Amino acid sequence: MTSPQSSDNVTDQTTDAFVTARPQLFAIAYRMLGSVSDAEDILQDVFERWLGVEQGDVKAPTGYLVRITTRACLDELKSARRRRETYPGEWLPEPIWMEDPVGADHSVSVALLCAMERLSPLERAAFLLHDVFDADYEEIATALNRSPEACRQLASRGRKHIQSNRPRFAAPDAEAQALTEAFFVASKSGDTEALTKLLAQEAVLVSDGGGKAAAAINPILGQDRVIRLCTGLARKANYTIPHTWRYGVLNGQPGILSLERDGILQATLLTVQDGQITRIDVVRNPEKTRHLECHLPM
Repeated sequence: MTSPQSSDNVTDQTTDAFVTARPQLFAIAYRMLGSVSDAEDILQDVFERWLGVEQGDVKAPTGYLVRITTRACLDELKSARRRRETYPGEWLPEPIWMEDPVGADHSVSVALLCAMERLSPLERAAFLLHDVFDADYEEIATALNRSPEACRQLASRGRKHIQSNRPRFAAPDAEAQALTEAFFVASKSGDTEALTKLLAQEAVLVSDGGGKAAAAINPILGQDRVIRLCTGLARKANYTIPHTWRYGVLNGQPGILSLERDGILQATLLTVQDGQITRIDVVRNPEKTRHLECHLPM
């Protein structure tokens, strides 16, 4: 008969194993789903399942947890893909705040996460586990219930689909911060001359309101159109800059968090290449930004 003390020790060890693996599990779930809230829900479910596992049967706790997290994400992706087919306007991933700009991980860049949306769930899982998390094909085969050769082919197909979307820019630095802040001020004040200098000719702006906040339904293509949109929005806001805003690294990219005049917490992420802005991603859906409120200045 198991004593209460030994039972408590087993529970503590089980919990400790999950806590140790949790950063890796969240990293996998977020990249699979592109959603902070969905990733957190998956991890809660995984933890509850983990507490019911006979620990003596598990030789490698982290590997086991990775497997059940991956499978839970695959199940979630089926319903998530159906929801995104009817999503109002453009879909962008939920932004994540990164404290260490030097070690910024571009496997969470908006461009890469959006590119992975075009992969099948199995291609996405195989690519991430192999190319991002360095799992071998034997491990991936166990997680996906496929043969190692099938997993190799899945990862290869995924890699080919997204090769052109791999970010090639460096981690944000002081120059990127200065450029990002200059763009934010110029776009809010309607400074056409400054915007022309900051934006590349092929610049693209994508905004996500999710039907819950005002946003462009389609991507805005080209420097001229982006500038017209920015100056038009600035005019409607009487050329005022929000009182509450902050620079930060979001998804490995230079970005701005701002509390807009309409009360929306907005996340603006920039892709910078050769000293110019080539892409602007604006997340305005309040369900995707509420977890970032803690990073706004008081």
